[in-house]
Amino acid sequence: MTDIAILQLVLFFLVLLALVKPLGWYMAQVYEGKPCKLYKAGEPLERFIYRCCRIQATEEMNWKRYLSAMLVFNLIGFLVVYAILRLQFYLPLNPQSLTANSPDLAFNTASSFISNTDWQSYSGEIAMSYFTQMTALTVQNFLSAATGMSLLIALIRGLARYETTNLGNFWVDTVRGTLYILLPLALLLSVILCSQGVIQNFKPNQQITSKQQVIPMGPVASQIAIKQLGTNGGGFFNTNSAHPFENPNPLSNFFEMLAILLIPSAFCYTFGLMVRDKRQGWSIVTAMFIVLIPFTMLATIAELEGNPAFNAIGINQAQEYNLSPGGNMEGKETRFGIVNSALYASITTAASNGSVNSMHDSYTPLGGFVPLFMMHLGEVIFGGVGSGLYGMLMLIIITVFVAGLMVGRTPEYLGKKIEPYEMKMAALTVLIMPLLVLLLTAIASVTDAGVSSLGNPGAHGFSEILYAFTSMGNNNGSAFAGLNANTVFYNTLGGFSMLISRYWIAIPALAVAGSLARKKRIPTSLGTLQTYTPLFISLLVCVVIILGALSFIPALALGPIDEQLALGEHYGY
Repeated sequence: MTDIAILQLVLFFLVLLALVKPLGWYMAQVYEGKPCKLYKAGEPLERFIYRCCRIQATEEMNWKRYLSAMLVFNLIGFLVVYAILRLQFYLPLNPQSLTANSPDLAFNTASSFISNTDWQSYSGEIAMSYFTQMTALTVQNFLSAATGMSLLIALIRGLARYETTNLGNFWVDTVRGTLYILLPLALLLSVILCSQGVIQNFKPNQQITSKQQVIPMGPVASQIAIKQLGTNGGGFFNTNSAHPFENPNPLSNFFEMLAILLIPSAFCYTFGLMVRDKRQGWSIVTAMFIVLIPFTMLATIAELEGNPAFNAIGINQAQEYNLSPGGNMEGKETRFGIVNSALYASITTAASNGSVNSMHDSYTPLGGFVPLFMMHLGEVIFGGVGSGLYGMLMLIIITVFVAGLMVGRTPEYLGKKIEPYEMKMAALTVLIMPLLVLLLTAIASVTDAGVSSLGNPGAHGFSEILYAFTSMGNNNGSAFAGLNANTVFYNTLGGFSMLISRYWIAIPALAVAGSLARKKRIPTSLGTLQTYTPLFISLLVCVVIILGALSFIPALALGPIDEQLALGEHYGY
């Protein structure tokens, strides 16, 4: 790896790390209702929302009421999005007169956006009107992100509180997360993106008559900002953040990458503050970086090494793009290059974001393995806003259980005994995703409806199917573009996959929150496992990687690993 490549990676991670503490502190202030400048400015609007919606802001909920409120809220969101997609032709702000989405595509898209997946089986510029993009998709980008953040806060309260059933108020948490965190950050990022050339208008598509070329228009910047900050990932255009109107230059690319990991990383510090032990938050951040950085370097090195197939047919990409020998520029934008493309691919799949600035389908087998395996870890390495950290907390519960088995002691975490009920719920959150992904991949691989959408045969075709259901089963949304997913088969199975993976993991997490909140505090003793030490961090990292490997290495061996070995055997390296 070149010095400039290392410098780019180091700069990104240092800037990200520097923002963890200030944003994490601010979010803790918001969710604990403590005074801050934005809170004072937005308080009249917050109270107005409560009055209009008849929300009793001081009334707290147990975990079942919290869950019910979340499910009702998301059900209403699903129905509204589905209705807009089906009635699109009759609604305003449709200068291209785009027709309604088909029932299966509308179901898939509604499932996708309420679950924070933002998987797209369509091309946005030819399938969605401006009204749909704004009122259905962008609004859900805010609300689905706020939902995940609220669920995390409820779990944190369950860990921090003792002998109570109260976990806060879902409506209050969602309003505050949207009003004081997502909206201000999205407004700031929108202005930055507009300054770099991301478009924001309501013009109809512009046609250059001399070349018969249609230039798409639309309110893009406002959607791109929240798609990144909320780890949503759904782009305004089909090529997502590889499109120059979504991501014009290296500076906009840097801010978009930073936005993807900004809130998930800062939430770790928020967690430490709310449980009154900042060391716990920093230990989780450290574990996440320990996993992410080596995999990012692996993807970068694999793409810099390139594809020997190009050399065999006389294509010298190193000379064309001034790269190290053999560097793979296929599917990448020249304005970003290999390093920023591989970095983007790694972080967008570490977080459940799914936006792309290059085509993962064109990566080398080893380079494509990295974003696929990052999702196989369960989207807990930063993960989605809220959902990533509550997934990691479930794995921490499993880790302290494993540690307890090693020393013959009842497992504890933050002064709470981890008992069979918590372990069952944590096991559910870990097992549901692999079972769902592998089952649907198997069905698609042996049915005509599944394999007929493939653009490539053999191992790479299998990788495309595996990647699709991994992405949907982890609420990510990225794809190997060689698979035509806009079919009744993939839209229907994918829609159910996204709903199950979102809510069947959220429900056990809330159940754990309710159970932990009722427990008494256990005094610290000499035998208490310290969950912030290098030893525990190492154990946590091992549990995360081992669980991902045990679940998916056999499937990966049929896809990218087989493809890499076959490529090496064919070209003798």
